[in-house]
Amino acid sequence: MAKFVLSYSGGDGKMPETEAEMNEIMAAWGGWFESLGASVLDGGNPFGAIKTVSPGGAVSDGGAVAVTGYSVIDAADIDDACGKAQGCPVLASGGSVTVAEALDM
Repeated sequence: MAKFVLSYSGGDGKMPETEAEMNEIMAAWGGWFESLGASVLDGGNPFGAIKTVSPGGAVSDGGAVAVTGYSVIDAADIDDACGKAQGCPVLASGGSVTVAEALDM
C-alpha cells in the first residue's frame, strides 16, 4: 500500500447558514470517511487563510490553486486512490479532488 494526499478545491464556496446545514455537511464527510474505513490515515482539515511565498521572499495573498483542504489515505495504487476519491462530498458541490502519491524518502 502507498500513501496518497487528496487535496480538495472549489465547491460552491458557501458557508453553511444554519446549524442544520453544518450538521448535514459534517454527516456527509463523516459517512464518506466511514466508507473508506482503515484507508483513512489522516482525515485532514479545511484550510483558512492562504498566502504564497515566491522566490526572493515576496509574499502574496492566495495561492496558485484554490486548495480548500486535504486528507491522506492508504491505497494500492493511484487508480485505487482515485476510486476512493469518487465519493468525496466536495464533488457534489462542484469541487474537485486532486490525488497525489506521497513518496517515502
